[in-house]
Amino acid sequence: MHPSSMQTGLDNRPVQRIDCQHRRHDADAEWVIGALPDTYIVKGTGTTIRSPRQYDHIVSNRKESIMQQIHHLIDGAMVPGTSGNSKPVFNPATGEQTGEVALATVAEVDSAVQVSQRAYEEWRQVSIARRTKLMYNFRNLVDANSDEIARRLTSEHGKVLSDSAGEVARGLENIEFACGMADVLKGSLSENASTGVDVQTVRRPLGVVAGITPFNFPAMIPLWTIPNAIAAGNAFVLKPSERDPSTPMYIAELFHEAGFPDGLLNVVNGDKVAVDALLEHELVRAISFVGSTPIAKYIYTTAAANGKRVQALGGAKNHMVVLPDADIDLAADAAVSAGYGSAGERCMAISVIVAVGDSADPLIDAIRARTDRLVIGDGTDPSSEMGPLITAEHRDRVAGYIEAGKAAGATVVVDGRQPTFDGNGFFLGVSLIDNVTTDMSVYKDEIFGPLLSVVRVETFAEAIDIIEKNQWGNGTAVFTRDGGAARRFQEEVEAGMVGINVPVPVPVGYHSFGGWNDSFFGDTTMYGPEGMRFYTRPKVTTTRWPDPATSTVDLGFPTNS
Repeated sequence: MHPSSMQTGLDNRPVQRIDCQHRRHDADAEWVIGALPDTYIVKGTGTTIRSPRQYDHIVSNRKESIMQQIHHLIDGAMVPGTSGNSKPVFNPATGEQTGEVALATVAEVDSAVQVSQRAYEEWRQVSIARRTKLMYNFRNLVDANSDEIARRLTSEHGKVLSDSAGEVARGLENIEFACGMADVLKGSLSENASTGVDVQTVRRPLGVVAGITPFNFPAMIPLWTIPNAIAAGNAFVLKPSERDPSTPMYIAELFHEAGFPDGLLNVVNGDKVAVDALLEHELVRAISFVGSTPIAKYIYTTAAANGKRVQALGGAKNHMVVLPDADIDLAADAAVSAGYGSAGERCMAISVIVAVGDSADPLIDAIRARTDRLVIGDGTDPSSEMGPLITAEHRDRVAGYIEAGKAAGATVVVDGRQPTFDGNGFFLGVSLIDNVTTDMSVYKDEIFGPLLSVVRVETFAEAIDIIEKNQWGNGTAVFTRDGGAARRFQEEVEAGMVGINVPVPVPVGYHSFGGWNDSFFGDTTMYGPEGMRFYTRPKVTTTRWPDPATSTVDLGFPTNS
């Protein structure tokens, strides 16, 4: 038996392919001979696999610690970084470094964009029927591998497995919307708009587009952008967060496994160097971004100055108004779920409760009682309800706001610094701070952690006024049994997404996501119908086939008749 080729898995260990027609298993042998042609053999493990991607799955489940080397995916192949610069990747539940991600150079970003441009030139001509079939293949692969995606996500982000599974499910909604591209892209026709004149509008792709995505949703947010962009006929370059890059890379591998052409989706890992290279590249036509408000502003102004279409989603300080007539148990359940879920690391988390009138005391008591029962631990433990924060630095920053609130005169009802946790994970308990005022840093800043602030007001009008004066406008919610109050809230509140007795009003995949004010920069929001419009531009064709015998010269302004 002679090996016909040599490849490497994502952790850079050798994977040897051999062609043979029989099986041999020897625990002491260097490899196991596969029974089928083109079987990949892992040297030193005695394990038969079918692809380097499967090898990564096997490696991740081995007991011994293996440092994963995370490269770039360009033109359908893993490309090791050449910059010499990298960043560590951690398991937040243990504090252990599990990998190292390469940071791209300007030249590597340019290579990915050039490859994308070549792929776009061919892909734009592919029929909608073919695109739809491939998108269904992708959808099915993501669904079939959803448990593995969730496992990888939890291992680098820290959120509990049930939360990771929910994230994958929401991402699937966006792929499913993209599967219906035939209806969205069919355009419109006005026949005989003027005598003998037809007017047709169609939507055409932009070219190469890019996504810069955050750490808190490494599966869902790439899936907010990639399916719609590809379905519309574009090519895509993804720059995921360097904190948890394995999940988006795995999704990109599934994308290629679905049968899409090489180079249509490229992944470059990196920092500001890679970001700026995308913002300034002349072939990149549009930028999608999700992150903090200061960076969103930078992305928007820089990309727009370079002539690009931009949708940049920024930070948030989401308020949940609880009226005196609300179901207190329902509101308390919602506050705990929306405030502490995913350790508060989501842009639609509730971070401020505005308690109106006499709702405050019973609501705080109900929330405090529920925090006593929360199970905080490793996200892979089925009993855990909340996992760690993404880094030790971020954990310490969030903890600092507890003391800042106390020093400013607020009341610390539940102190997240008090619980102790075994090991070196980036854990922090949940916090509840009462008597917060709008001039305190614990109210003004986006904390992005498991900390709920309670602001007390006397009237519904005061509650709406507080939200209106806040710099952000991502999401908000009201809890009430009063339909009139709910309708007034819906009409008057300054936010892009509103929940009525729904604490986290993230739209389903066939609507669109986006906030107001400093939570969004651009004019077309993400995913759903607005997302498809963002990745296309209209072309209007006016047609007339006149009788040559009636043709005359007319220098007047065209009119319809």
